[in-house]
Amino acid sequence: MKLQKLLTMTPAEMAFRGRQAVLKTMERVSTSPLDNIRQVSEFFHCLDENPDDGDSPASLFKRGYPEYATQSLQSGFQAAAPQRFFSGASDTLTPELINSYLPQDAAAIIRSADAVCAGCFETLGYGALRFFDKHHKNRINWHLDAVSGQVAPLLHWSRINPLNFSQVGDSKVVWELNRQQWLMTLGLAWQLSGNERYAQVFMKHVSTWMQDNPAGFGINWCSSLEVSYRLISWCWALVLFRHSASLSPHAQLCMMSWLEAHATHIERYLSVYYSPNTHLTGEALGLFYAGVLFPEINGAMRWRALGRRILLEQMERQVHDDGVYFEQSSRYQYYTVEIYLHFMILSQRHGDQLPVGFATRLQSMLDFLLNLRRPDGTFPQLGDTDGGSLLPLMSRVPGDFSALFSVAASLFRREDYAWAASGSTPELICLLGPAGHYGYLSLQHKAPRVMASQLYPDGGYVVMRSDWRERGHQLILDIGPLGCPDSAAHGHADLLSIQCSAFGDNYLVDAGTGNYTADPAWRNYFRSTQAHNTVTVDGMSQMEPDGPFGWQGRRSRVQLLSCRSDSQMAFVDASHDAWARMPDPVLHRRRIAFVRQRYWVMVDDLSAQQAHKFELHFQFAPIAVTLEEGGWSRALGDGGSCLLMHTSATSPVHCKLRTGELDPPAGWISDNYGHRAPAPALHCSAESAEPVRFITILLPESEADAPVPRITINRSTTTGDHQLQIQFHKAHLTKNHVEVIDISDTDIVITQGELPCAE
Repeated sequence: MKLQKLLTMTPAEMAFRGRQAVLKTMERVSTSPLDNIRQVSEFFHCLDENPDDGDSPASLFKRGYPEYATQSLQSGFQAAAPQRFFSGASDTLTPELINSYLPQDAAAIIRSADAVCAGCFETLGYGALRFFDKHHKNRINWHLDAVSGQVAPLLHWSRINPLNFSQVGDSKVVWELNRQQWLMTLGLAWQLSGNERYAQVFMKHVSTWMQDNPAGFGINWCSSLEVSYRLISWCWALVLFRHSASLSPHAQLCMMSWLEAHATHIERYLSVYYSPNTHLTGEALGLFYAGVLFPEINGAMRWRALGRRILLEQMERQVHDDGVYFEQSSRYQYYTVEIYLHFMILSQRHGDQLPVGFATRLQSMLDFLLNLRRPDGTFPQLGDTDGGSLLPLMSRVPGDFSALFSVAASLFRREDYAWAASGSTPELICLLGPAGHYGYLSLQHKAPRVMASQLYPDGGYVVMRSDWRERGHQLILDIGPLGCPDSAAHGHADLLSIQCSAFGDNYLVDAGTGNYTADPAWRNYFRSTQAHNTVTVDGMSQMEPDGPFGWQGRRSRVQLLSCRSDSQMAFVDASHDAWARMPDPVLHRRRIAFVRQRYWVMVDDLSAQQAHKFELHFQFAPIAVTLEEGGWSRALGDGGSCLLMHTSATSPVHCKLRTGELDPPAGWISDNYGHRAPAPALHCSAESAEPVRFITILLPESEADAPVPRITINRSTTTGDHQLQIQFHKAHLTKNHVEVIDISDTDIVITQGELPCAE
């Protein structure tokens, strides 16, 4: 496998990887953890020395005044930081605005900071965890996975495999602590309250981290992305705490010395070929941060230019023309938008002109997220979701993207983004300051003016929506590839899967992620076809996993056959070839008609020549679901509505509800990394040696006890076409209560009926 990979490398990739390999080898043989404790006095040699300024830190140090040099370094940073960094991070009005306009958020930030002071760190879906060393009860063990209890070894980072659970535990848990994004919360809490305790805890933890994590040694140097996120957190902490008495000149010197080490490590070990996705853009942003905030460091101009170049190049490479991020993950699209918003704001702050079209492309990413937004204001899971964020000032429920849209609304003056955000946020105020906050308040909140139903042909999604109201209906169909072209690491085997909301309630959902490395069986389940709202053949997933982030064999593909929309119906027709690898190849074709923006008819055709078991999977949110007479199922929403579902097929159909089953897993959802819970799943199966057609009706009803309609399906003996007749109960409407839909091999057509549009 390694030889095959080597043979496919370009000369540029071979040279890049070879250079990194040489650097790693040199670091391993020339240093040990004890040797690599940083001598902060050496940092002055990393500073530009201005011969015309005898009072610069570098000049003072060279002339033999280290104490004055250290003081000059801090005072210079205190004076310059407000012009170099985000305006809200240094504006004296920021805490006043948050306390006055967002008192509940201010209280939540204080509570989160208090929890950190008590040694509790809110970690992904695990809740509050303690990372204390078992030998030192009040000292954090920065190498500990607090869930499994495993401690990663203090080896050179290149000798540690962060995906080896037996060696390091769940690296995702360890890294979440070591991103130290909770420093931002402490810093903002200090500004909101003036309580010096938050600054003291900040200095305590940063000091022990520097002692316990020699440069280049341990798990916290394994991922350049994680090094970058920590660099970004320290930048924020230095700005927020810059006037605190606890941040002494010597402490400032130590942190800046370590920040130089962080940026140097990132520059050496960029993920240009290893993980050219959010890893690479996140690393580039860290370099850009360091370059603009610390221009006096010798490498700053190079870091800034390199970060800028990578971010601009990757914007074109990683973002499709329709605005969909290429990893097929809604959360990683969120990450990417965050990265580019920070880059854009800092660039504008420094008068850096970005290319024509940059802002348009960034807004196209936001527009796609906007159309994914469910009627209840939350965002669905697509692909992997690890719950992280670039600027997590406070704890938010999974699927809450309000902070992202508040910043975008003010930055781009978009009323539809303001509508999606629903209000100003601490993140907005910290990034854009009072001007951004008041700019947001000046915007009206208006729903998008674009058509409710949209096709994203490059990214591979269809969104069918009745309208933009809170009580609207929405269905999302995945017609995209299985992850990005490079590795598909964060994609799931979810081709042609759907998610569905009705009357503002979420019914059919993505099952989520579970974990990455802690439990391979659960990782494989949540990535599998069985956990998604699509079809399996003979119990097989569309793709088989190869490790936590890989897939075996040729990548399955989807073909979009047709997509249209008019006043009567939105319609999509697509197929995929995942089952072409079987001895008897099976083609799955799924067609969905959104009839009068009121209900859906879904037709699944599965071609085969031999006997197979075909199974439709429907994963519900954690709500009540029951099976009723006549083949109907009823799912009850939280808002008093219901979704009625009926599946029939050309062979006998057997439907079963499964909740929280373990062998094999069925009926589980994971709304956040590390957390899973039982939720009903409906499995409808049919066995046949001939091609099979499933016809499924998804009918939203505003009343939980609404009667089911009468269904009649007639099949032509000559053509094999189907005619679906739905006789609605009189309670549903006042006239013409019979809908007739003809389903042929080529189309789905309404031939009779005048059912009203969505309520």
